Amino acid sequence: MKALEEKIAREGKIFPGNIVKVSGFLNHMIDVQFMMQIGKEIADLYEGSGVNKILTIESSGIAIAVCAASYMNIPVVFAKKSKSINIANDVYSAKVASFTHKTTKDIIVSKEVLSKEDKILIIDDFLAEGNALKGLMSIVEQAGGEVKGCAIAIEKGFQGAGDKLRNEGVRVESLAIIDEMSDSSIKFREVV
Repeated sequence: MKALEEKIAREGKIFPGNIVKVSGFLNHMIDVQFMMQIGKEIADLYEGSGVNKILTIESSGIAIAVCAASYMNIPVVFAKKSKSINIANDVYSAKVASFTHKTTKDIIVSKEVLSKEDKILIIDDFLAEGNALKGLMSIVEQAGGEVKGCAIAIEKGFQGAGDKLRNEGVRVESLAIIDEMSDSSIKFREVV
Protein backbone atom coordinates (compact mmCIF):
# COMPACT_ATOMS: atom_id res chain seq x y z
CA MET A 1 0.00 0.00 0.00
CA LYS A 2 1.88 2.98 -1.31
CA ALA A 3 0.01 5.43 0.94
CA LEU A 4 1.14 3.51 4.05
CA GLU A 5 4.76 3.41 2.87
CA GLU A 6 4.66 7.16 2.27
CA LYS A 7 3.12 7.81 5.69
CA ILE A 8 5.77 5.66 7.41
CA ALA A 9 8.54 7.50 5.52
CA ARG A 10 7.04 10.90 6.33
CA GLU A 11 5.83 10.43 9.92
CA GLY A 12 7.62 7.35 11.26
CA LYS A 13 10.71 7.50 13.43
CA ILE A 14 13.54 4.98 13.51
CA PHE A 15 15.03 3.91 16.82
CA PRO A 16 18.01 1.65 17.60
CA GLY A 17 17.26 -2.06 17.66
CA ASN A 18 15.20 -2.08 14.45
CA ILE A 19 12.28 -0.20 15.99
CA VAL A 20 9.94 1.80 13.76
CA LYS A 21 7.79 4.18 15.75
CA VAL A 22 4.49 5.04 14.10
CA SER A 23 2.68 6.18 17.22
CA GLY A 24 1.49 9.37 15.52
CA PHE A 25 -1.00 7.49 13.33
CA LEU A 26 -1.11 3.77 14.10
CA ASN A 27 -0.47 2.59 17.62
CA HIS A 28 -0.65 5.45 20.12
CA MET A 29 -2.65 8.11 18.34
CA ILE A 30 -4.86 6.81 15.56
CA ASP A 31 -5.45 8.61 12.29
CA VAL A 32 -8.98 7.26 11.90
CA GLN A 33 -9.51 8.21 8.26
CA PHE A 34 -6.19 6.64 7.29
CA MET A 35 -6.97 3.57 9.42
CA MET A 36 -10.24 3.20 7.49
CA GLN A 37 -8.21 3.16 4.25
CA ILE A 38 -6.07 0.37 5.74
CA GLY A 39 -9.23 -1.50 6.75
CA LYS A 40 -10.65 -1.17 3.23
CA GLU A 41 -7.41 -2.45 1.70
CA ILE A 42 -7.50 -5.52 3.97
CA ALA A 43 -11.19 -6.13 3.27
CA ASP A 44 -10.50 -5.99 -0.47
CA LEU A 45 -7.59 -8.45 -0.13
CA TYR A 46 -9.78 -10.99 1.65
CA GLU A 47 -13.02 -10.47 -0.26
CA GLY A 48 -14.62 -13.81 -1.10
CA SER A 49 -12.31 -15.76 1.23
CA GLY A 50 -15.11 -16.98 3.51
CA VAL A 51 -13.76 -15.21 6.60
CA ASN A 52 -16.43 -14.87 9.28
CA LYS A 53 -14.38 -13.42 12.17
CA ILE A 54 -11.26 -11.37 12.69
CA LEU A 55 -8.85 -12.24 15.49
CA THR A 56 -6.26 -9.80 16.79
CA ILE A 57 -4.26 -9.15 19.94
CA GLU A 58 -4.62 -6.19 22.27
CA SER A 59 -4.02 -3.43 21.90
CA SER A 60 -2.53 -2.03 18.68
CA GLY A 61 -4.19 -4.56 16.40
CA ILE A 62 -7.70 -3.68 17.54
CA ALA A 63 -8.10 -0.43 15.58
CA ILE A 64 -6.97 -2.04 12.33
CA ALA A 65 -9.18 -5.07 12.93
CA VAL A 66 -12.26 -2.95 13.66
CA CYS A 67 -11.74 -0.88 10.51
CA ALA A 68 -11.39 -4.00 8.35
CA ALA A 69 -14.37 -5.65 10.07
CA SER A 70 -16.54 -2.60 9.35
CA TYR A 71 -16.04 -3.21 5.61
CA MET A 72 -16.34 -6.99 5.92
CA ASN A 73 -19.41 -6.82 8.19
CA ILE A 74 -18.00 -9.41 10.61
CA PRO A 75 -17.11 -9.38 14.33
CA VAL A 76 -13.69 -8.84 15.87
CA VAL A 77 -12.30 -11.01 18.66
CA PHE A 78 -9.18 -9.87 20.47
CA ALA A 79 -6.82 -11.89 22.60
CA LYS A 80 -6.24 -10.37 26.00
CA LYS A 81 -2.77 -10.14 27.51
CA SER A 82 -4.07 -10.59 31.05
CA LYS A 83 -7.01 -12.34 32.62
CA SER A 84 -9.72 -10.18 34.12
CA ILE A 85 -12.45 -11.18 36.55
CA ASN A 86 -15.12 -11.03 33.84
CA ILE A 87 -13.54 -13.89 31.85
CA ALA A 88 -14.21 -17.43 33.01
CA ASN A 89 -11.45 -19.99 33.30
CA ASP A 90 -12.64 -21.63 30.08
CA VAL A 91 -10.14 -20.05 27.68
CA TYR A 92 -7.79 -20.83 24.85
CA SER A 93 -4.28 -19.61 25.61
CA ALA A 94 -0.83 -19.29 24.09
CA LYS A 95 2.49 -17.80 25.12
CA VAL A 96 3.63 -14.84 23.03
CA ALA A 97 7.01 -13.12 23.20
CA SER A 98 6.91 -9.42 22.33
CA PHE A 99 9.75 -8.06 20.18
CA THR A 100 9.08 -4.48 21.29
CA HIS A 101 8.40 -5.06 24.98
CA LYS A 102 10.97 -7.85 25.43
CA THR A 103 8.49 -9.83 27.55
CA THR A 104 6.53 -13.06 27.21
CA LYS A 105 2.84 -13.07 28.08
CA ASP A 106 0.05 -15.60 28.10
CA ILE A 107 -2.64 -14.40 25.72
CA ILE A 108 -6.17 -15.66 26.21
CA VAL A 109 -9.45 -15.85 24.32
CA SER A 110 -12.68 -17.01 25.91
CA LYS A 111 -13.98 -20.27 24.45
CA GLU A 112 -17.36 -18.54 24.11
CA VAL A 113 -16.19 -16.43 21.16
CA LEU A 114 -14.32 -18.91 18.91
CA SER A 115 -15.47 -22.25 17.55
CA LYS A 116 -14.71 -24.92 14.99
CA GLU A 117 -17.08 -23.22 12.52
CA ASP A 118 -14.97 -20.08 12.42
CA LYS A 119 -12.93 -19.02 9.39
CA ILE A 120 -10.47 -16.55 10.85
CA LEU A 121 -8.52 -13.61 9.49
CA ILE A 122 -5.72 -12.67 11.89
CA ILE A 123 -4.80 -8.97 11.89
CA ASP A 124 -1.93 -7.19 13.61
CA ASP A 125 -0.11 -3.88 13.35
CA PHE A 126 3.45 -5.26 13.05
CA LEU A 127 5.06 -8.53 12.03
CA ALA A 128 8.61 -8.78 13.37
CA GLU A 129 9.51 -12.25 14.62
CA GLY A 130 6.05 -13.76 14.07
CA ASN A 131 5.37 -14.61 17.70
CA ALA A 132 1.99 -12.89 17.93
CA LEU A 133 0.78 -14.53 14.71
CA LYS A 134 1.94 -17.95 15.86
CA GLY A 135 0.21 -17.49 19.22
CA LEU A 136 -3.03 -16.40 17.56
CA MET A 137 -2.81 -19.27 15.06
CA SER A 138 -2.40 -21.66 18.00
CA ILE A 139 -5.56 -20.29 19.60
CA VAL A 140 -7.53 -20.80 16.36
CA GLU A 141 -6.16 -24.35 16.15
CA GLN A 142 -7.20 -25.01 19.77
CA ALA A 143 -10.73 -23.83 18.88
CA GLY A 144 -10.80 -26.14 15.84
CA GLY A 145 -11.29 -23.18 13.51
CA GLU A 146 -9.47 -22.39 10.28
CA VAL A 147 -7.01 -19.58 9.66
CA LYS A 148 -7.83 -18.15 6.24
CA GLY A 149 -4.93 -15.72 6.35
CA CYS A 150 -3.12 -12.94 8.15
CA ALA A 151 -3.16 -9.23 7.39
CA ILE A 152 -0.39 -7.03 8.71
CA ALA A 153 -0.02 -3.26 8.46
CA ILE A 154 3.80 -3.20 8.66
CA GLU A 155 6.09 -6.21 8.21
CA LYS A 156 9.78 -6.11 9.00
CA GLY A 157 10.72 -8.28 6.03
CA PHE A 158 14.40 -8.28 6.95
CA GLN A 159 13.56 -10.37 10.02
CA GLY A 160 12.18 -13.17 7.81
CA ALA A 161 9.12 -14.25 9.81
CA GLY A 162 6.60 -13.30 7.11
CA ASP A 163 8.47 -15.11 4.36
CA LYS A 164 8.89 -18.18 6.59
CA LEU A 165 5.15 -18.30 7.25
CA ARG A 166 4.41 -17.85 3.55
CA ASN A 167 6.79 -20.73 2.74
CA GLU A 168 4.85 -22.85 5.26
CA GLY A 169 1.66 -22.17 3.28
CA VAL A 170 0.18 -19.42 5.45
CA ARG A 171 -1.37 -16.55 3.52
CA VAL A 172 0.28 -13.39 4.87
CA GLU A 173 -0.71 -10.08 3.29
CA SER A 174 1.37 -7.14 4.54
CA LEU A 175 0.48 -3.64 3.42
CA ALA A 176 4.04 -2.35 3.81
CA ILE A 177 7.13 -4.55 3.99
CA ILE A 178 10.37 -3.01 5.22
CA ASP A 179 13.30 -4.89 3.71
CA GLU A 180 16.11 -2.71 5.06
CA MET A 181 16.50 -0.19 7.87
CA SER A 182 19.33 2.05 8.96
CA ASP A 183 19.43 4.81 11.55
CA SER A 184 18.20 7.26 8.94
CA SER A 185 16.37 5.36 6.20
CA ILE A 186 13.86 2.66 5.37
CA LYS A 187 13.76 0.63 2.16
CA PHE A 188 10.44 -0.96 1.27
CA ARG A 189 10.00 -4.20 -0.67
CA GLU A 190 8.88 -3.67 -4.23
CA VAL A 191 5.46 -5.19 -4.88
CA VAL A 192 5.58 -7.57 -7.82
